[in-house]
Amino acid sequence: MSVTTLPPLALVQRQPNWLVRLFDYKPFLVVMCLAPAIGLLAVFLTYPLGLGLWLAFTDTTIGRKGEFIGLENFQYLLTDPLWWNAVFYSVVYTGIATFGKFALGFWLALLLNNHFPFKSLLRAIILLPWIVPTVLSALAFWWIYDPQFSIISYLLVDVLHWRTSNIDFLGSPWPARFSLIAANIWRGIPFVAISLLAGLQTISPSLYEAAMLDGASAWQRFRYITFPMMMPILAIVMTFSIIFTFTDFQLVYAITRGGPGNSTHLLATLAFQRGIAGGELGEGAAIAVSMIPFLVFATLFSYFGLARRKWQQGESND
Repeated sequence: MSVTTLPPLALVQRQPNWLVRLFDYKPFLVVMCLAPAIGLLAVFLTYPLGLGLWLAFTDTTIGRKGEFIGLENFQYLLTDPLWWNAVFYSVVYTGIATFGKFALGFWLALLLNNHFPFKSLLRAIILLPWIVPTVLSALAFWWIYDPQFSIISYLLVDVLHWRTSNIDFLGSPWPARFSLIAANIWRGIPFVAISLLAGLQTISPSLYEAAMLDGASAWQRFRYITFPMMMPILAIVMTFSIIFTFTDFQLVYAITRGGPGNSTHLLATLAFQRGIAGGELGEGAAIAVSMIPFLVFATLFSYFGLARRKWQQGESND
C-alpha cells in the first residue's frame, strides 16, 4: 500500500498577489505615505510661490493683466528709499527681537526646568501670549501705547509722578519701532521658552552629576554640557523664530500700519501696501520675492547648526 506525502505548508499557502507585494515594497510605501502631504504642499505652497515669482516679473495690477517686463520691478526697488527703509527695519526688527526672545526665553526655560510647586500650571500660563490670536495681542498693545489712555503713561504721570506728560509711543519713528519690537518679544518668548524647555529635559541628569563631582561650576556646566547638547534644538528654534519675525505682518499692521511716515514698514507689510492696497501686484510680488534671500539665510543657519552638532558627536558632515 502506497503512502501519499503532503506538500510542505509553504507550498500549500497561496502566493500573495501583486498588490500585496507592491505595498510590501518599502520605496513604494514611503511614496504613498508622503503623497498626500506633497499634494497639499503643491496646491497651497508651490502654486502660490510660483505665481508670486511670475507676477514679480510682470507689471500686473489689480483688474489688468500685465505683461512680462523682466527685472524692471527689482531695478525700481533698488532705487526706492522706502524699500531700503523696510529692509533696514526688517533686519533691525528681526535681530533685536530674536535676541531678546532667545535671551529671555532661554532664561525662562532654565527656570522652568527646576522642580518647584505648581510647575505645570505656570508652564500653561506662560503659553498664553503665544496662544492668544496675534490681532488681539496687537490691539492690547495698541491700547498700551495709546498717547492718551496708555497704562504706562498713567503709571508714570499720575501714580509715580515721574513725568509731567504722556508718552507718545507711536508718534515718532524710533519709539514706534522699539514699541513694535517689545510687543514681538512679549509674544514670542513662550514659543522659545517651551521649545528650549523640551530640549533641556532630554539632557541626562547624570552628565550634570558627573560634572559636579569633578568640581565644575554652574557656568562651566552650562558652557560644556547644556549649550552643546542644546545646539540642535537651538538651531531649529532660532531658524523658526527668525522666519516668523522677519515675515511678521499682523502685529505690525494692526498696531502702526507701517507708520508714522512709513518708518515701521517691514518687507511683508510694504508688499501688502504696494500689492493689495496700492493695486500694484507686480511690484508687491517683487517686494515679497526680495524676502527669499533672507529666509534662505535662516535655513542655512539651521543647517550649519545641526552640522556642528554632528561634528561634536563624531559623525560625518557629508
